[in-house]
Amino acid sequence: MPLNGAARAAILLAAGNRGTERFMRRYGMRLGASRFVAGETLDQAVDAIRRLNRAGFKCNATELGEAVATEADAARAVADYEVLLRRMASEGLRANAALKLTLLGQDIDQGLAESNLAHLLDLARELGLFIRIDMEDSAHVQPTLDTYRHLRERGYENVGCVLQSYLYRSYQDLEQLLQLSPNLRLVKGAYLEPAQVAFPRKQDVDRNYLRMMELALSGGGYTALATHDPDIIEESITFALRERVPKDRFEFQMLYGVRPDLQRQLVARGYTVLVAVSYGTHWYPFFMRRLAERPANVLFLARNLVRR
Repeated sequence: MPLNGAARAAILLAAGNRGTERFMRRYGMRLGASRFVAGETLDQAVDAIRRLNRAGFKCNATELGEAVATEADAARAVADYEVLLRRMASEGLRANAALKLTLLGQDIDQGLAESNLAHLLDLARELGLFIRIDMEDSAHVQPTLDTYRHLRERGYENVGCVLQSYLYRSYQDLEQLLQLSPNLRLVKGAYLEPAQVAFPRKQDVDRNYLRMMELALSGGGYTALATHDPDIIEESITFALRERVPKDRFEFQMLYGVRPDLQRQLVARGYTVLVAVSYGTHWYPFFMRRLAERPANVLFLARNLVRR
């Protein structure tokens, strides 16, 4: 189908260069990023979480950002998450926090990131909250899983991790982690990876996701099925019903602004649904990934360009 001028412009914006990046950073929230990002401030994120809680959803909150370059930057991220955790607890929000270890200094020193996360987990435990370690590209998978395992061995029960079904290694990683009765989120994966480490075909990614879903639900612990794919969701529900997996052993997770109708339908059917709420000034890379994931997201931006 031929693209109109606005759609072509949107694709150029999604591809990114210095000029378009400056344009998007200036106008992107008005043009469409606000559909996927709750706002640039914690207050805006809290407002969004309150609305979602009233509608029956759990939430997690992520301050956008990754790969800090200095210990001082990592310390600022820790301070920001301290504020986030205290705010969620003081307002009684049905929410937890999610973060990337590179934001806490993993690329500077593995021990620094683990120490920073342990500090936040201590605070979260005191407040009755949970923290999910988000997964990043394949180069960070092993150090991230090492940190998760170390923290569990140190007695932290209020921490979870993520496995990506597009990586060949993930099924075996899941087998090894199940001995911990883990709290794991299963995702397909959003980073561009070479065929040496990741399935290049969507069908294989989906097939591996279903294999991992079945293994996780059959094992111990708690499983967060993070997908917007209705077919995978229905197959997961069918498996859980057939194997008599209680509803309190798993939940569905989706991104803020993505398939809200499906989110509401699942809640109406009695399933737990967590909506991942992202906020902060570093929203540009996150928004670009949302555009790259689905052509419909690019067309959404194109329509807003036309209206502008």
